Amino acid sequence: MKKLFYIGIIGLILFEILNVYFIMPMPGSQRMRSIDIAYFFTTYRWIFRGFFGLWILVGIYPMFQSNRWIVIIGCLLAGTITYATNYVMAADTMFYQPEKLSLKDAKENKVKMDKVVLGITINGESKAYPISMLVYHHQVRDVLGGKPIMVTYCSVCRTGRIFEPTVKGKLENFRLVGMDHFNAMFEDETTKSWWRQANGEAITGKLKGTKLPELETQQTSLATWLKLYPDSKIMQADLKFKENYDSTAKYESGKSKKELTGTDSLSWKPKSWVVGIESGKESIAIDWNRLKKERIVNFQIGKNPFMLVLASDNKSFFTFERPNVQTKFSYRNDTLLTENLKFDLKGIEISSKSKLKKINAYQEFWHSWQTFHPQTRRY
Repeated sequence: MKKLFYIGIIGLILFEILNVYFIMPMPGSQRMRSIDIAYFFTTYRWIFRGFFGLWILVGIYPMFQSNRWIVIIGCLLAGTITYATNYVMAADTMFYQPEKLSLKDAKENKVKMDKVVLGITINGESKAYPISMLVYHHQVRDVLGGKPIMVTYCSVCRTGRIFEPTVKGKLENFRLVGMDHFNAMFEDETTKSWWRQANGEAITGKLKGTKLPELETQQTSLATWLKLYPDSKIMQADLKFKENYDSTAKYESGKSKKELTGTDSLSWKPKSWVVGIESGKESIAIDWNRLKKERIVNFQIGKNPFMLVLASDNKSFFTFERPNVQTKFSYRNDTLLTENLKFDLKGIEISSKSKLKKINAYQEFWHSWQTFHPQTRRY
C-alpha cells in the first residue's frame, strides 16, 4: 500500500510538469510536434489528477504510520509544483490584457513618435497599437469602425496580426494558453480549441482547421502612421503594466540579447528579420538587411506581381500589388514612382486618386516564417 503513495506523488508531479512543458518555451519542448499530446493532457487534466490523487489517498495512511516526514515532504513537494505550473508558469497568469484600454488622439498622445505600431483602419476610423506594449499583452481587444478586433503580437516570433474575433459568426473570447513552435497560442472560451497567432488557425480541438478572419494591418513608426492617418487614435500605456513594457526599446530595435527575443544581425539566421508575404498557397521571405539597402523590391509570387517598400524611417514598410508584371516601381522621398505616375505610401496616385491594392506583409523572425511556411521562397 505504501507503494501507491509513492506512485501517486511521483505520477502527479510528472503530470503537472509535462502539462506545462509542452506549451511553454522549455528546453526542446517547442521543437516537438506534441500539440495533440499537450491538448490531451490539458483536456483531461482533472481525470489525471483524480487518478493520481486516489492513489495518494489509498497509500497515505500506511505511509504516514511508517514515516510521517515522507508524507509531509511528498505532499508539500507535489503541492508546490502543482501551484507553480498552474499559476506561476501559466501563460495567462504571466501576461495580462490591459485592464483599462486608453486611446488618445495625436494632441493628447504620450507615445514617442519613433515607436513602431500596428495600425489599422476600418470604416474611416483608424487606430495604432505600439508593439512595445503588445509584446507584453500579446492580445488587446477593441472595437474599430463598429467592428470587434483582436490585436495580437508574438514577441518570440516578432510578428503581429489583427483578427476579427468571430467564430462561425459568433463573437468569441480568447485567453493566452501557451505557445506552439515558439508561436503564441490562444484558447477560445466556448470549445477550448487552441489557435495559432501566426495565422489565426485552430490547430487542435473541436474547431481544428477553422481560421479567424484576418484584417488589413500595417506596421509603421507612429510618426509615419500619423502622417498617413492624422485623425488616428493611439493606444496609451496601462500604468499597472508600465514596468512590463519594452520601455528601453531593446526588443523593438533588435538590441535585446535575450535567448527567446534577441535578434541576429546577419541575414538568414534563425532570429534574422524578414518580411513575409503570402499569395494563395505560395509565399516569399524578403531579407530585412537587403530591403534596407534596396529600399524597394519588385517581385512576383507565382504569376502575381507585388512590390515592397521601406520608408525613410527604416521602420515602416508597405506592400502593394503591381498593376502587371511589366510595371516596375522606383522609390524616392517616400513616393512610389512608375512611368509618369506618383503614389503616396497609402497607395493613392497623387493626381488621379487611383489606388494600388494593399497586401498584408509581416515582419517576422526567419525561424518563425520558415516554420509556418516551409516551402517559402527567399529573396
